[in-house]
This record gives sequence, structure tokens and C-alpha cells, in this order.
Amino acid sequence: MSPRDRLLALVVVVCWGVNFPMTALALDHFPPIFLVALRFALLAVPTLLFVPRPAIPWSRLLMVGVGLGILQFGFLYLGMAAGMPSGLASLVLQASAPATVVIAAIWLRERITRRQAIGIGVAVLALAVIAAHRSQVAALLPVVLTLCAAVGWGLGNVAVRRAAAPDPLRLTLWMSVVPPVPMLALALVVEGPERIGDSLAGAFTVAALPSVIGLLYVVLVATVLGYGLWTRLLAAYPSSTVAPFSMLVPVVGVAASWVAFDEVPDLVEVCAGVVVVAGVLFASRPPRGGRAAAAAAGAPAVDSEEAPAAEADGVLAADAEEVVAATAVPVPSVPSAPGAPPPAR
Repeated sequence: MSPRDRLLALVVVVCWGVNFPMTALALDHFPPIFLVALRFALLAVPTLLFVPRPAIPWSRLLMVGVGLGILQFGFLYLGMAAGMPSGLASLVLQASAPATVVIAAIWLRERITRRQAIGIGVAVLALAVIAAHRSQVAALLPVVLTLCAAVGWGLGNVAVRRAAAPDPLRLTLWMSVVPPVPMLALALVVEGPERIGDSLAGAFTVAALPSVIGLLYVVLVATVLGYGLWTRLLAAYPSSTVAPFSMLVPVVGVAASWVAFDEVPDLVEVCAGVVVVAGVLFASRPPRGGRAAAAAAGAPAVDSEEAPAAEADGVLAADAEEVVAATAVPVPSVPSAPGAPPPAR
């Protein structure tokens, strides 16, 4: 990878990491379910007008939108609104990587390698430590909701893999058409027209300016710029070269949340989060010498591009390489970010 493209990858990492505190700012003013509908509506309108639909069946596009849009961001925003710190959310969303591998094994009958099983086991144990510790010092519900977001991201990643769209960025934009209507309907029922109306009426006040900036950042920077650069890099390099950069998203997320909100991360949760990232990275990397060993055995070599991606959204928390890389290689690679992103975020 050239120095210029390494710099672009780091730009994406910063975009997606900062996305978490920016999302927290947006949630200060907008109700969480309505915020999901609003962020995707802002993308869906220009997409419907100017971007050709990807050449995939509507059913597969709907599945991608449900996983990556409705489930991932619905649960993530509910979790953050319920008290999940934005920095910790960027770490917990790394669970989308093992979730993707498990869902792909169940849905697509893909084989889980020993390396993947070990990495998944390590990540799950570390997440259990986070959940157990969190239940002692604060409410457990935000962690559970964020884990549900990671599972939704994993479901969306596998749906992206199954859709096999020739243009990943176009698919990313068109999946934004799916969430607005159902999430708006759900917001009207759960959050109520009055609360939604108040958030819209106050959106143009000085007090709401940070939240509006956060919303615009999520839409324009984390999604359009972040995913645009990420798909460009994945088109130019193997996913195994690009994917490890997503491991830096939680680092930026924790640091940005500390700067923005003075969130001092708990040592136990940070250590467990590092173990989660390590487990994801271990599971997503092919064994050394795999190509040479395969060649010596007369078997086809397994390219490093075929390793499951680690991501996250960001954001679109984010394991985000899975969102795109899964369509670019024969076997799903995150991703989520982290992924992100996944995520995304």
C-alpha cells in the first residue's frame, strides 16, 4: 500500500472513530429511533434521485437494509441513548466480526476454521467480562442493546455477501432507502408524534446546533466520505491489507469520546476491549505460510483476501470492511469496524 493510501485509510479510521461521539451529540436532541429514520432519509432522497439501483433482487437489498440499517443502528442508538458510553460502544461493536462468522456458518453453510473458532471464543469471553463488569457498576441493558447491534451488523454483512453486488458503494447508498419508512412508523408509535415534532421544531435553535452538526457528520463524513474512501481502497488492495486498519477505529473512538465528553474508560473494560479486538484480528488473519503450505500439498492456496474481515461503523460502527469486502471476494472476509464499518457509525 502506498503512503498516500495508508494516509487515506487513516482518514477513514478517524472519520469512523469520531463518528461515535458525534452520534452521542445527535442523540442529545433527537430521539434514537427517529434519528435512525432521519439519518437514512437524508441519504435516501439523493440516492433515489441520482444513484442507479444496484443490479440485485429487491429481497436481497431489503435484507441488507434490515441488517445494516434497522437492526444495527436501531439497537446501537437505543443502547447509547440508554447510557452506553460512546467509546465503549466502539469497542463492543467489534463483536460484529465473530457474529458475522457464526451467521455465515449457519446461513451460508460456510466452514469455521480452527483459527476463527479460537478468535471467536476469545472475543466472546472478553465481551462476557465487559457485560459482567458493566452489570456491577452500571445498567447492563446498554451493553445488551449494543451487542444486538453487533449481531444486526453481522446479519447485514452476510446479506451483503449473499447479495454479491458489483458496485459495493452503490449498494451501501441504496440500503439507506430501506430504514426510513419502517423506523419512522416505529418512532411514531414508541416515541410519539409530540416528541418527534419537538425535536424537529427545535432543530434550528442554537441549543440544538451541536446535535445537528453531529447528524450531518454521521451522514456526510462517516457514511459518504468514509465509505467512499474505504470502497476505493478495497478496490485497489486485498481486503487483508485494508481490513486491519479497522482495528484502530475503537482506539480513535475511545480517545475522541475522552476528549469530547471526558469519558474516562474503565480499566477492566478497556483491557477486555483490547482482547476483543485481538480476538477479531486473530480470527480474520490467515495463518502464516498458508499459501506455501497449500502449494506444497498440491491444494489450491487460500488467499488472504478470503479471511473474514474484522469491522466495523460505523458506523456505520463502523467492521465496515465486511459491508464492502464481502461483496468483493468469493468468501466473506468485519466490519464492523469497526469493521464498521461496520458499521457503522
